[in-house]
Amino acid sequence: MTSGAAWRQPDGKPVSCLEKIKVLDQNIAEIRTLCADALEDGVLMGCDADQIKAALHALVDALEPPGTK
Repeated sequence: MTSGAAWRQPDGKPVSCLEKIKVLDQNIAEIRTLCADALEDGVLMGCDADQIKAALHALVDALEPPGTK
């Protein structure tokens, strides 16, 4: 996780399974790389960095947990 904080279950308890933690950490690392690449590409193509970052934030904000639709 980004800040070294523990992954939490919905009830606030920390996730304790090391394999789950490893997968979650890997997913975040991959997403960070993809976002950095998208930002770099956009800036190199002349787009405003703040607009790209806002689009990435909007994308994350629009995500819904599975089974909530």
